[in-house]
Amino acid sequence: MLLEKLTTACGLPGLEDEVRDIIKEELEGHVDSLKVDRIGNLIAFKKGKKKSPHIALSAHMDEVGLCIKGIDKGGMLKFASWGVDGRILPSMHVLVGKDKIPGVVGNKPIHLQKDAERKNVYEIDAMYVDIGCDTREQAEKLVNIGDFVAFSSEFTRFGDNKVKAKALDDRVGCAAIIEVLKSDLPYDVTGIFCVQEEVGLKGSAVLSKTFKADILVNIEGTICADMEGIDEDKHVTTLGAGPCLSLLDNTSVYQKKYVEAIEKVAIAEGIPYQLRRSGMGGTDSGSYHLGGEGIPCIGVAVPCRYIHSPVSVMHNSDYENLIKLVKAFILKGAVK
Repeated sequence: MLLEKLTTACGLPGLEDEVRDIIKEELEGHVDSLKVDRIGNLIAFKKGKKKSPHIALSAHMDEVGLCIKGIDKGGMLKFASWGVDGRILPSMHVLVGKDKIPGVVGNKPIHLQKDAERKNVYEIDAMYVDIGCDTREQAEKLVNIGDFVAFSSEFTRFGDNKVKAKALDDRVGCAAIIEVLKSDLPYDVTGIFCVQEEVGLKGSAVLSKTFKADILVNIEGTICADMEGIDEDKHVTTLGAGPCLSLLDNTSVYQKKYVEAIEKVAIAEGIPYQLRRSGMGGTDSGSYHLGGEGIPCIGVAVPCRYIHSPVSVMHNSDYENLIKLVKAFILKGAVK
């Protein structure tokens, strides 16, 4: 399955090659051109019978993870965290470097912790990655300072049509764009697969300086906290209620007329959808809005529980309905 292949691949910021290669292979023969720019963004263009409107779809290829910053004399790897809550790291299975050396995140056993330590959140600097080495010299033969560390998490279908996997943010967006580009589309469509979103929208910032389109749909995996004990207004989204549309976030304010345009398509086609009930977070739309003369953006996302963690959970119907909605939006040429 496409989504399984994409989420199983490792692609931390600046090292998205494995993900990009999968996307290129999937799109060969389905698009008119594939281009990789100097920073690593992949741009796929599919020519339609009608040039206008030119619609762009964008998602990012990178995922959150860790980076090795030191090796101690006992062969344990010290690390920095990129976008991951340190409280969830102990005992997590990881893959280190290009050779995907298996490891586990460790820290001082609870039996040896003082009372004050047990009450406090684990500090990143107190943890390490154990790859089974006994000395620094052994570890240095396998890994290097600066190696990236990805989470090792099996793609699984479970429960009521749900999926759990790592990197649903934003491989779910990448998968959706691939599925749309494999369809017969009436208008020119560009699919953009960005690098380095998780470290400050770097890939889209570069591309936005030269790229032009009439409208851009940014596709994400987004926050969902629809559990007991969390106030309903803080759920942000609800699993199974359909793809969500963003009104604003920390990087963008989405023009209401474009949000309403895709809402009308959803209603007309009977596709369930929801509004994202938070302004937290940010997406590559923040770059596209500001690039060149500015590209109007629509933010569409699949709700994902436990985002920015070693494993997230989504409802498969939300993913399927997102693809339906984006296709319908393009087929209707809803923004001209």
